[in-house]
Amino acid sequence: MNVVVVESPAKAKTINKYLGSDFRVLASYGHVRDLPPKDGSVRPEEDFSLTWQTDAKSKKHLDEIAAALEGSGNLYLATDPDREGEAISWHVQQLLADRELLDGVDVKRVVFHEITKDAVLAAMANPRELNRELIDAYLARRALDYLVGFTLSPVLWRKLPGSRSAGRVQSVALRLICE
Repeated sequence: MNVVVVESPAKAKTINKYLGSDFRVLASYGHVRDLPPKDGSVRPEEDFSLTWQTDAKSKKHLDEIAAALEGSGNLYLATDPDREGEAISWHVQQLLADRELLDGVDVKRVVFHEITKDAVLAAMANPRELNRELIDAYLARRALDYLVGFTLSPVLWRKLPGSRSAGRVQSVALRLICE
């Protein structure tokens, strides 16, 4: 059995039809872990190390993926073909590795830009490794969002009631306005 992880259950159902009975396609339902909203999740003084948290819903989806992996020789990470999709694949791989479920499992990344039989089969025939540059870009962006947004958002909420949050872009725009 081959296990394929995509982001959405609708994609999983369609892709499973294309791949057939030798494959089990499961959904991660998007991101499987995130930085907890508390001080210390990003530690600049420790080379920007990050602390991740998995919520109960994500754990349930990961448990399903883990169960499907039993006796499987292949794991295909087929999340979306963007930086966020690469990050989701990386998180799934890391969490499964932490559970020691990847021994003897060949883990590959597949990317398709449309959900058609031809595109899916072509992607499956041309797997690759995870793209470390995309993962690093995601990690840098996430750390910046956390460090800047969590510092600036409370100020923004006090000064502009009804505003939601501040991130990298909003922070620069706010500084320009203030100056």
